[in-house]
Amino acid sequence: MKIWLKWLIILFFLFAIMTMHFLFTSLHISETDLDIEIEAGSSLKKIAFQLVDEKILSEPWRFILLAKALGQSTKLIPGNYLLTPDITPYQLLYYLIEGRAKEGSITFIEGQNLQAMIENIKSNDRLKKTLKSYNSKAIAKAIGIPYDSAEGQFFPDTYYFHKNATDIEIFKMAYKAMQNKLKYEWELREEGLPYKNMYEALIMASIIEKEMGNTLEANLIAGVFIHRLSINMKLQSDPTVIYGIGENFDGDIKKKDLLADTPYNTYTRQGMPPGPITMPSLISIRAALHPIKTDLLYFVGKGDGTHYFSKSLIEHNDAVREYQIK
Repeated sequence: MKIWLKWLIILFFLFAIMTMHFLFTSLHISETDLDIEIEAGSSLKKIAFQLVDEKILSEPWRFILLAKALGQSTKLIPGNYLLTPDITPYQLLYYLIEGRAKEGSITFIEGQNLQAMIENIKSNDRLKKTLKSYNSKAIAKAIGIPYDSAEGQFFPDTYYFHKNATDIEIFKMAYKAMQNKLKYEWELREEGLPYKNMYEALIMASIIEKEMGNTLEANLIAGVFIHRLSINMKLQSDPTVIYGIGENFDGDIKKKDLLADTPYNTYTRQGMPPGPITMPSLISIRAALHPIKTDLLYFVGKGDGTHYFSKSLIEHNDAVREYQIK
């Protein structure tokens, strides 16, 4: 081996070791907590030099190189950030990429419906309210959702926002996150599923989310619903009926509710409802796209978060008497 090549390899490994050391070594910020404000329009270079001026970094170039190497040099989000003394350059970079600004955050929980999400946004004092109407159709139109309803179109997660962030920005962030997750999972879906498009998969995921008490059962619940669809049986899902009743639901589903026809009543109507009924988790999305193949047709809650699954109506009715009527 030529000596210059040998030295080049040695230098490369030394550089790699130094870079790894830089990435994951705490910055040892002198203050207990340090506030920094990244102004809108700041370039990567400007941000790096600002971090040096505020004595967070000793020099700017390794931070700039890190951001460029990860392809994130144009994705840093402005805002007010609160840094702790033990933060590493790698964590700092991803704080800026993900917009984990001090200004505020908001959390949406899987299984919540759109109205709960709206109330969460409206009650957050740090968000600017710019929407004239918060009804589902108006939100869908404002964000560019190609359906009349915005229900179930937002991914449940914690979102960090910058100063002067608006309600529409939050909706857009959560919608984009759901679209990204859904598209990725859709590409990995099982063959032979009865969905015409991703939206129908999202509808199914929302039903699974409301039926599921134990996440370990998600794929089996999906399998039961797919089996029902395959034999042209009604889905018969109580949560869809409850969603169709809306604000008039008193908390106790009755036989008359199951017989009262609405677009979301899967006891009176064939196939899936016209839209999602809640905000599904990634577990439910994956279950909808990877159902367990089964000949089971029924399930009933056992009262502990799990279900009893059965093949026949006779067995199911026995389980209802055992676990529900009792």
